[in-house]
Amino acid sequence: MEIGLLGPLVVTVGGRSVVPSAAKQRRLLALLAVNLGREVSMGTIVEELWGGCPPSGPAAAVQTYVKHLRHRIAAVTGADPKEIVATGYAGYRLGSAGARVDTREFEATVADANRALATGDDERGAGLLGSGLAAWRGPALCDVQRGGVLRAEALRLDEVRLAALEARIAAELRLGAHTRLVSELTALTSLYPLQENLHAHLILALYRSGRASRALEVFRRLRSTYVSELGIEPSRRLQELHRSVLGCDPTLDAPVPSLVTL
Repeated sequence: MEIGLLGPLVVTVGGRSVVPSAAKQRRLLALLAVNLGREVSMGTIVEELWGGCPPSGPAAAVQTYVKHLRHRIAAVTGADPKEIVATGYAGYRLGSAGARVDTREFEATVADANRALATGDDERGAGLLGSGLAAWRGPALCDVQRGGVLRAEALRLDEVRLAALEARIAAELRLGAHTRLVSELTALTSLYPLQENLHAHLILALYRSGRASRALEVFRRLRSTYVSELGIEPSRRLQELHRSVLGCDPTLDAPVPSLVTL
């Protein structure tokens, strides 16, 4: 079984998709996939599917959805559906035997990359992070209507993705790839207008590319956004980076992680 959560939901058995088109069944399958190999209680399923407004007899409705999922699995793959969507003591479990899950592979790759970065191997760390990030096909579970559990998991995965992206860019800056990173960081700061780390990376990349005036403009724009939308100033470290650019601090010409990582 192949499970993909880093983008639209993907669940294939024997190379054939078993993802249903019906919204509630798709959400149920996503919930089971997120908890692969672990039983999900009936109470958790009901809360995810209906929140605080379940129908009368929600357990019967869940059983119907499970029946439809099993029927689809049997029709598409010929596999034993009760081995894939198994009944537990108080709920249901998606069988994990032989399953590959893109989230687990991604997080394992990020862990390997972080170990490489911790030893100073920026080239290997950046390469691993780039490889892991390439597995993303869009926002996590972007084609699934999400209740509390799935929303929390999608947010968690998106935060892991952003942290990995920041770490990859920081490593590539230390490797001297500032000119190549300017266009990517310009797009990212537009997508994340309040994200300080990405703005710090862009300021440094621009400065090292001989574009100090543009670097200062990035800080001014971020400060204006912070003051108008949040009523606060940028962090002390970002202000120190701004002063260093103003003063043409020679330490900016070499990698200075303390000025880049906020």
